Amino acid sequence: MSNASLEDLTSLAKRRGFIFQGSEIYGGLAGTWDYGPLGVQLKRNVQAAWWKMFVEDRDDMYGLDSAILMNPKVWEASGHTGAGFADPLVEDLKTGKRYRADHLLEDNGIENAEEMTQEQMDNTIAEQGIVSPDGNKLSEVRVFNLMFDTHVGPIKDDDSKAYLRPETAQGMFVNYKNIVDSMQPDMPFGLAQIGRTFRNEISPREFIFRVREFEIMEFEYFLPENMWEERFEHFMEQFYKWSESVGLDKNKIHELEVPEEDRAHYSKRTVDFEYEFSFGTKEIGAVAYRTDFDLKNHAKHSGANMTYRPKDGSDGFVPHVVEPTFGLDRFLLAILAEAYTNDEKNNRIYLALPEHLAPVKLCVGPLKRNNLELVEKARSIYKELQAKHGRVVWDDNSNIGKRYRRQDEIGTPQCVTIDFDTLEDGTVTVRDRDTLEQSRISPSEL
Repeated sequence: MSNASLEDLTSLAKRRGFIFQGSEIYGGLAGTWDYGPLGVQLKRNVQAAWWKMFVEDRDDMYGLDSAILMNPKVWEASGHTGAGFADPLVEDLKTGKRYRADHLLEDNGIENAEEMTQEQMDNTIAEQGIVSPDGNKLSEVRVFNLMFDTHVGPIKDDDSKAYLRPETAQGMFVNYKNIVDSMQPDMPFGLAQIGRTFRNEISPREFIFRVREFEIMEFEYFLPENMWEERFEHFMEQFYKWSESVGLDKNKIHELEVPEEDRAHYSKRTVDFEYEFSFGTKEIGAVAYRTDFDLKNHAKHSGANMTYRPKDGSDGFVPHVVEPTFGLDRFLLAILAEAYTNDEKNNRIYLALPEHLAPVKLCVGPLKRNNLELVEKARSIYKELQAKHGRVVWDDNSNIGKRYRRQDEIGTPQCVTIDFDTLEDGTVTVRDRDTLEQSRISPSEL
């Protein structure tokens, strides 16, 4: 497992401007996190890499950005307003604090609590004498719908009720017909989207792993029913390729075949992909076979025709769907955990981020900040490199050793130092983050 504890990652993330607690100056809001300058750049780099691999580099994928607020009938058709999209809730009978029942059981050493029925949870709590974290008796378990309610328009009543979307998938399903009519795609094809989703988690925890507002990268891949198994296997392979491309150790990625009783109501097969964090092996993505459940339900509730008409004139059909899902925030946490390196030999912490993901690609600065000639030369080289490489920062704060340690902690692959030799022969010192090796080269060779 990764040696980086959750405390290590949280501390580094705040200290170096990756991630902050949401609304921190007011005491925070549980389950919300703000991405700072380096965090938002890292997130954008991950998004760009995913989009390139699964959209730009394929000729069977179309991008989409659907609205967060949708007609509430969408969620009735999808089944999200029913019991299938709910978590088990218990309440401290003295303080009124609420907890997710399966998490509370797991915290008390009960394994596989997520797989228990409501009745089994109640029996286990009673038999084991489990109490709240404050030591008080608990209520019976009851189900709690995870969608956030809101209202659209000036009048707050049942007719104005809407929801913050709990998944991005439905935005793609309700736009399926628009894409078919406007783009006339060949079958099979996919709709891809990166977007925010909202789930009213009872007990958010584990930093950015389980939160109430998060981002998903996923696509719905539409195909004939007889093709789903072959494409399911294909996208499982693609999941590993993607994970390796962002620096994750494939030996820390594990498949979990989800049994029928634990699958979502729409799924005929689901494989969860889990990563070995220091705080446990946790899900970071999945591949699911949703059959034709969603399109048929939307056709039934809306009256829209979801039939695909092949261009060769053969019989039309309602497509089935394979859905690969990648949790953006969870992947980002896994990337940080994988990259976090404690170099005891050289007394430093550094992030061994893949170069294409590093929020800063190059750091440039003069050897001495009080030497005008060095500063002017360094500024000139900095501007040239910034024009070429984009993600380049200027750093002349403190001595060179402290600068290196600071850049190591944020994962900058190379530091470029302009020194007195630069004034003589034009070369600069380039120091490598991972090997600590230093070499002299011309700035044009960077």
